[in-house]
Amino acid sequence: MSKIQSLLDEYGASHQNATNKLIHWICVPLIFFSVVGLFYSLELPFKITETMNFNFAIVMLVAVMIYYFTLSRTLWIGMLLFSAVCMMVCYAINAAGLLVWLVSIVIFVLAWIAQFYGHHLEGKKPSFLRDVQFLLIGPAWIMSFVYKKLGITL
Repeated sequence: MSKIQSLLDEYGASHQNATNKLIHWICVPLIFFSVVGLFYSLELPFKITETMNFNFAIVMLVAVMIYYFTLSRTLWIGMLLFSAVCMMVCYAINAAGLLVWLVSIVIFVLAWIAQFYGHHLEGKKPSFLRDVQFLLIGPAWIMSFVYKKLGITL
């Protein structure tokens, strides 16, 4: 069994309750987005374009993409695309005159409250309490279900 499949199976073991799974389907992408948004808000003194500064989200996502690439090149593509969407949404929020960091904090807090409620229903602790890498496996777990629906193998 591949390392990614082993990690996904281990993560899935504490996500069997239907309500908890639904909560994770919604909240895991929101948490990923909110973390990207928080890092997006930390700008570096370099410009990418006339209207966009280089920011820590780019640095963080490069590191995260390297991690996903080492686990599964197929899964990496989906996570890269989702990360690009997250960056575009951050850009749109900023362009609308809203504070990306504030929107991100609100989403982050609400999504984690829901996640812990889901784990309360499940009766199992979140996987990341055993191993911090499961904070990155959660989004991959969701993406693996999308891939399965599309008939794409990891």
